[in-house]
Amino acid sequence: MVRRPGGYDRLHMEDGPDPQPGPGQVRVDVEAAGVNYADCLTRMGLYASARQLAGYPLTPGFEVAGTVGALGKGADGPSVGSPVLAVTLFGGYATQVVVPASQVFPMPASLSVAQAASSPVAFLTAWYAVHEAGRPSPGQTVMVHSAAGGVGGALVQLCRIAGCHVVAVVGGSHKAPVPYELGAHQVIDTSREDLWARASVLAPRGFDVVFDANGVSTLRASYNHLRPTGRLVVYGFHSMLTRGRGRPGWTRLILSWLRTPRFDPMDMTLKNRSVLGFNLSFLSDRADLLERGMAELLSWIGEGRLVPLEVTPYSFEDVARAHRDLETGRTVGKLALVV
Repeated sequence: MVRRPGGYDRLHMEDGPDPQPGPGQVRVDVEAAGVNYADCLTRMGLYASARQLAGYPLTPGFEVAGTVGALGKGADGPSVGSPVLAVTLFGGYATQVVVPASQVFPMPASLSVAQAASSPVAFLTAWYAVHEAGRPSPGQTVMVHSAAGGVGGALVQLCRIAGCHVVAVVGGSHKAPVPYELGAHQVIDTSREDLWARASVLAPRGFDVVFDANGVSTLRASYNHLRPTGRLVVYGFHSMLTRGRGRPGWTRLILSWLRTPRFDPMDMTLKNRSVLGFNLSFLSDRADLLERGMAELLSWIGEGRLVPLEVTPYSFEDVARAHRDLETGRTVGKLALVV
């Protein structure tokens, strides 16, 4: 529970009554919960949807896996005791979670509980970025920033499935092998080489799509390296935060906000470039997209076309360390709290 936004000390373990599912709802007995950067922003009070849709106090967490504990009246889906994964709109860091039946899905047999718990957010974000926003065509060249992370690793795989030529970007030599293993054609390690000089060599005519969650540190250059008809897909602003502090650095935040590019519609029209942005919270109101995306993703996982991302497990009580490690930017793949 986070009663007031702030640092790692604002994460409190609390006991409460067992939640009871209402009509059309399912109670999931949680065995693992995925940890996402949005959870850290929620803890700090910087995630807009937390204030707009939930309010404090709240429990962070957008994805869980476990078994069906109880069904509300009229709830369709897996039976009691079945292994499932579920998408939540906050509330995931709990031993029991109640969600609409439309947000609960059978757990693929090929996934461990930790993998299942840490797959929906990354893969759904990547699925929407590729299939609804960026829409790259076979043979097109795409750039994926932060390609060794959760969403980045999912993007590499989905772009590979879409038949794209994938240029992946990582920030450390220990991360460089990960995108190759997931299907990237080239990897730019910014700790060893200049990102944009190398990008110009690999895509001299520019990129058809760039997927960017860095924010101010790369947005302008990402836009400038699009080819005509290219699309910049924005889904985060990670570089605005000081790594590993646990609290917002307000001076850095303000300066980053002031330096964030404001894209000119006339310039976009003249250069035939597009900028698209989204965050996954809106899917709570779009059950059709959520169900379609999960159906495709689970099918590809079952067929072996998508492989689960590397997962680092943490004990349920060790949530503060999980947040701290994620915020350093040194982690690979996904993190999960295991109950």
